[in-house]
Amino acid sequence: MLPPNSAYAIGLDYGTNSARALVVDCADGRELACAVFNYPSGEQGVILDAADHLLARQHPADYLAALETAVREALAGAAAAEPLFAPEKVAGIGVDATGSSPLPVDAQNRPLALDPRFAGDPAALCWLWKDHTAIPEAAAITDAARRLRPQFLAKIGGVYSAEWFWAKIWHALKTAPAVFDAAHSWVELTDFIPAVLTGADAPEKIIRGVCTAGHKALYADEWGGLPDKEFLAALDPRLAALRDRLYERAHDVSRAAGGLCAEWARRLGLREGIAVAVGEMDVHYGAIGCGVGEGALVKVVGTSTCDCAVVRADKTVADIPGICGIVRGSILPGYYGVEAGQSAVGDIFKWFVEKVGASGALGNSAEMHKNLTAAAAHLRPGQSGLLALDWNNGNRTILVNQRLTGLLLGQTLQTTPAEIYRALIEATAFGARAIIERLREYGVPVERVVCTGGIATKNPLLMQIYADVTGCEMRVSRSTQSCALGAAIGATVAAGIHGGSFAAAQNAMTGLLPLSYKPDPAAGAVYDKLYALYRVLHDAFGGVAGGTGTAGNIAAVMPTLLDIKSASAK
Repeated sequence: MLPPNSAYAIGLDYGTNSARALVVDCADGRELACAVFNYPSGEQGVILDAADHLLARQHPADYLAALETAVREALAGAAAAEPLFAPEKVAGIGVDATGSSPLPVDAQNRPLALDPRFAGDPAALCWLWKDHTAIPEAAAITDAARRLRPQFLAKIGGVYSAEWFWAKIWHALKTAPAVFDAAHSWVELTDFIPAVLTGADAPEKIIRGVCTAGHKALYADEWGGLPDKEFLAALDPRLAALRDRLYERAHDVSRAAGGLCAEWARRLGLREGIAVAVGEMDVHYGAIGCGVGEGALVKVVGTSTCDCAVVRADKTVADIPGICGIVRGSILPGYYGVEAGQSAVGDIFKWFVEKVGASGALGNSAEMHKNLTAAAAHLRPGQSGLLALDWNNGNRTILVNQRLTGLLLGQTLQTTPAEIYRALIEATAFGARAIIERLREYGVPVERVVCTGGIATKNPLLMQIYADVTGCEMRVSRSTQSCALGAAIGATVAAGIHGGSFAAAQNAMTGLLPLSYKPDPAAGAVYDKLYALYRVLHDAFGGVAGGTGTAGNIAAVMPTLLDIKSASAK
């Protein structure tokens, strides 16, 4: 075993549009090199269908190309940056990925998308996390669980999502039976890449992670793992038959997925047998990369957001309606992992700039974001008279409803693109506040918020608005690659470095920037009023029984927005 001061780890981060490989020093988390591979298939890596806006798939060949290309480029970059570095000093590899992103595989664990029989068949691809084609199946699973297994729903916030494992597979069964019949098993992307690296040549040999299993596939040790065959048969007998070809146990990151196999050691230029950590979803490893501990809420702010908190496993955690899951060991061993999030954040800003177009005079996409942000920064809270709902890609938390859409209210003939842009940022902040309030309501401590992701590091306006809306100080992770760093920490611990302790590894390898966004009380007072109006719309259009969305309250929203707008001009 290599000592910490002469060992390095690789974190692989499989995102929505690209994958990256990060080489870090195990002693202190210092980042030597990072290489990014943009997925070549589809539109910015996502295969879409103009006839079905709910479909979002990815090609597994892109994942394998990213694995070899990004790792080799990162190793070369590390060698150029650090004279003491050598590939033989790499002690382990960790992998994070989007989820739920399952893909169908054959009995040799080969993706069906690589089989010529299924070339061009979107059902044989990886069903990306933001694929929402399985809305009817998700609703049917929720209904069946309410009747037959209410304990299943209790741990996932009360509603099964169209973004998740069983809904997608059931939709494949109904709409692409040839793919379903040809699939020996289905594997989450978080488990597939570690399986490739360890040479698992059959789905039964894969060490599955409890992170994706618990949050997305209704897995829990207390009821024997995956949903029982009787429940699955109530959905469709063919799902019950599939259960035998999935897995019996899922593991937290205290167990390694295995050692690097000879083939991939050769292809990557690394030592055979080095530790490969169990995979986790991107934000869960991202939480580790941000130094998550009890009392901290980690927000990975990107195309969507995912929020993670941990509570010691010796405590009782209440079932929380609308939260994406409470799973023991899904982030850190010895803690319950609590997950929430928003289905679109950066994607909303991207939609406004690239689809609506805002104004061609503002330049290309990057320039438009920059210019709109600068103009929006000159506006005061409430000045625009606008209010938006952040549901352009459905609602993940706290309503868990993919059949919700975005809304912009209050525009006049004088409304500007910058005002709309700011209102969209504010809408995502209101969605973030709803999550924090729900967590606190059910006893999950949120004493500090740590943000990571490209938006968190590049957009001070958004960060300040989030602080003002939520009333929470916003801190930023020291690493711009917190998800990959967390995966590298998983690899470090799997290799036995830092005594195999996540607490010790986090203490040594993570940190925060000396940057803080503190709430402005004056702005917060205005945002409290706007948030109350947001909740009226939220409850009305979200169908919240007993909520604030009454007809009278809705009728008051527009004039109240005008009152707030008038007051902000004084």
